Amino acid sequence: MPAKIVETNDAPFNPVDIDPVSLDIIENALRNARVEMDATLFRTALSPGIREQGDAFPMIADAKGRMVVGQFGSFLDGFLRGYDGTIEEGDIILLNDPYACEGAVSHLSDQLVIAPVFFNGRLIAWGAMFGHMTDVGGKVPGSLPTDASSIFEEGMRLPPVKLYRKGELQEDILRIACNQSRMSEWYRADLHAVVAACKVAGRAVQEICERFGDDTLNAAMEQLLARNHRAMRELITTQIGEEKVSFEDYLCDDGRGAGPFKIKCTMWREGDKVILDFEGTDPQSDSSINFYLNENMFKMFFGIYMIMVFDPQVLVNDGFYDLVDVRIPEGSLLKPKFPAALSCRTHALGRIFDVLGALLGQKTPDFLNAAGFSSSPHLMFSGHDKTGEWFQLFQIGFGGIPGRPMGDGPDGHSLWPGFTNVPNEFLERYFPMIIERYESEPDSGGAGLHRGGNGINMVYRFTEAGTISIHDDRWFIPPWGVNGGEPGARSWKKLIRQDGSEQILGSKIDDVKVEAGDRLQYVTWGGGGWGDPLDRAPDLIELEIQQGLLTADGAKRYGVVVDADGKANPDATASLRAQIKADRGEAKLFDFGPTIEELRASCETDTGLKAPVQPVWRGAAKPVAAE
Repeated sequence: MPAKIVETNDAPFNPVDIDPVSLDIIENALRNARVEMDATLFRTALSPGIREQGDAFPMIADAKGRMVVGQFGSFLDGFLRGYDGTIEEGDIILLNDPYACEGAVSHLSDQLVIAPVFFNGRLIAWGAMFGHMTDVGGKVPGSLPTDASSIFEEGMRLPPVKLYRKGELQEDILRIACNQSRMSEWYRADLHAVVAACKVAGRAVQEICERFGDDTLNAAMEQLLARNHRAMRELITTQIGEEKVSFEDYLCDDGRGAGPFKIKCTMWREGDKVILDFEGTDPQSDSSINFYLNENMFKMFFGIYMIMVFDPQVLVNDGFYDLVDVRIPEGSLLKPKFPAALSCRTHALGRIFDVLGALLGQKTPDFLNAAGFSSSPHLMFSGHDKTGEWFQLFQIGFGGIPGRPMGDGPDGHSLWPGFTNVPNEFLERYFPMIIERYESEPDSGGAGLHRGGNGINMVYRFTEAGTISIHDDRWFIPPWGVNGGEPGARSWKKLIRQDGSEQILGSKIDDVKVEAGDRLQYVTWGGGGWGDPLDRAPDLIELEIQQGLLTADGAKRYGVVVDADGKANPDATASLRAQIKADRGEAKLFDFGPTIEELRASCETDTGLKAPVQPVWRGAAKPVAAE
């Protein structure tokens, strides 16, 4: 049965006519409150994943649980359906079990805090936020075991519990949670910071009620949701056709030698509703790459993409959800059955954005994005320093963002626009490592009229012995290009021992022992290119060679020949471009590079790693398309 809301004032909200000026003030007050939530969190958290990188997602929702302002979509719908307890003034709920909230959070490292906001005894709103904790227990430091076969191996699993009950902190709950983490001090500080951010949201909403009245706030939220609904209905009916379009992409492997794993989505419109159907996606994996995709979360992904491409002024909220029908097959990679492992779901999450961009751009190629959101590279490094103190790093790395209709993809940027890197100075100050290199990887971005963003070439030198784990993708199947653009380069990792020996590492690997003096070279993928590379201006190629983003050899992919001084040779360039155009034929809408079977055949030569074998389900190999 659903959650029971305990109110001392259960009078319904009165209808209110709200003027445009008041609506604008309330909208901006809510937007600012969301920004204050982030500021509070980042100034009080301890872990670099939250404090430095911003791996946390806030929202403010109306009394029904619909997000009005936020970033990641509503966390509340699945929670409210699955929680059978009471909600009272002063309560604050903590949970991290994806199976207890229909995937509103999608792995155990994300701790979700939900705070109801009351005014004059009546529930008027919700503040909520989740943050990625550096460690929540489990079989490996960082709580993201590649080889986990069930969620029980991945750490502390909390159903919805009251961290605060009627305003009183439940110390026993906090002690139990902290006791599961290898980094209990960070966990405690980060959790308190998330709670503080939710309290900031509550105070801000109550201040709006004191100024305008709670009926006016409720009316304003309804109008903001309705405005989004109108805007999205217009976008859907004008930009999405009734004819079905499909696209599929692949996760490279599962970290246990199997792969690739297909994600397929078909999209069409019926009236003013869009349907997104994941039929044809591969069954769930035996490892931890499953992504329990909450339908409302994917609706938000869809809405954000539509709004950012077609009308960035529209406020992103939950108002349009009834216009989107998301269908995900039970037991698939995107809706695994309990107790499937979920800790390394980031790769599928990133690939969802590549698939979504391809779907929405097929009918209007001018709005098509290449691939390159793709994944979120992780590095974990842990051990004991010379004093015997435990250290533990969780760091998110960045790849190349795809070439886009409006220009080049950013070099070495995050999947999430609000994320930032952990400063190298911070890493060297607090962890036993030296960052010997942190730079763009030349030529890794796919060639195009708009170049795909380059990946990053990072070299870490460890000054203490410890253990590392790596979680990444796009090492086997490259990010594809569009509208004549070429695929980006693949990622790779290499461990260089102090004695000079070298070892190529897989993209998903745990428990790699390192010694002081060992170096890890960590190179991320480049984004796919957009548009015909032969149309890119030669003087821009010259500039990028000077900046170290391209090499002279890389310039030839654009049909540009440079002399020894780095200047484009006009005659040689014209000749090479004419030759390339004659040899290649018509430019492709999608350029995937080699087929999967061709990649398998060349994998060990090209990457130094064995090709993944076809996944097996129920004892029988399932065919994987070669295109």
